[in-house]
Amino acid sequence: MTVRPRPVAGPGEVLIAVSASGVNRPDVLQRKGLYAPPPGASDIPGLEVAGRIVSGDVEAMARHGFKPGDRVCALVAGGGYAEWCVAPVAQCLPVPDGWTDAEAASVPETMFTVWSNVFDRGRLAAGETLLVHGGTSGIGVTAIQLAKALGAVVIATAGSEEKCKACLSLGADHAINHRTQDFEAEVLAITEGRGANVVLDMVAGPYIAREVRCMADDGRLVVIAVQGGTSASFDAALMMRKRLTLTGSTLRPRSVAFKAAVAATLKQRVWPLLEQKTVAPVVHSVFDASCAADAHALMESGQHIGKLVLDWRSIQGIGQETI
Repeated sequence: MTVRPRPVAGPGEVLIAVSASGVNRPDVLQRKGLYAPPPGASDIPGLEVAGRIVSGDVEAMARHGFKPGDRVCALVAGGGYAEWCVAPVAQCLPVPDGWTDAEAASVPETMFTVWSNVFDRGRLAAGETLLVHGGTSGIGVTAIQLAKALGAVVIATAGSEEKCKACLSLGADHAINHRTQDFEAEVLAITEGRGANVVLDMVAGPYIAREVRCMADDGRLVVIAVQGGTSASFDAALMMRKRLTLTGSTLRPRSVAFKAAVAATLKQRVWPLLEQKTVAPVVHSVFDASCAADAHALMESGQHIGKLVLDWRSIQGIGQETI
């Protein structure tokens, strides 16, 4: 670990004493030099934290209903793998009653991502069918639960029978083992030929052509990662006949104003579901912060179900520490 000075909160920001931080695939990519932080963001990895507000812009805190000492979780553009982290107060949300800090740290990145892409860009509505790939990833477990809670039919793909069972236990109506089944054919069979209304795709590459073929008329495909490659070839005429919308996004470089709007919607629409435990965190493992390398190794292995979290409590008081 290295020691750095404690960061200072600026206008519209708060300083958080971090108890836990979520581990996400962009952290792995950043470690490998494949995903640089956006301009102005900390070069320390980590996109989500939970802890207590120590100090910050008092007026901004008051506008958002916070004060020093409050337990919060926050989405950040970097800096989460540390004992202290600065976050825009508008990107902070209260920790639901009864939740641990590890549970709270596991939700910001996935909640912001799923809401922005499935419900804003994808416009998923009650009664529609969502196809989500990687159903046991952090994004996947969140998408399944939120979509079900808001009245959608959910089809999830996963890479083993164990993971398919986990998807079903989280509320998915159908689970497809993509290693032994053709998800394109299965989706069409499940929907009686209609296809999925919304697809949340973390694979891209060759998946896109198959998704176009198993989407419903006026369907929406949202790409949020390119684990299968950045190039895709698909039937453009079929896309036209079905009137499909193909879109995608990245969250990290978006403005504070954009993320603040998502946070406000989450607080209104989603946080009541968390407080009622209709939607729950799914934490696979909690690692001591000194073992971040082990957390990354597990992330890269793909053998986890849900989120991986770092616990910073064992080194509190040392200074600002980062992996």
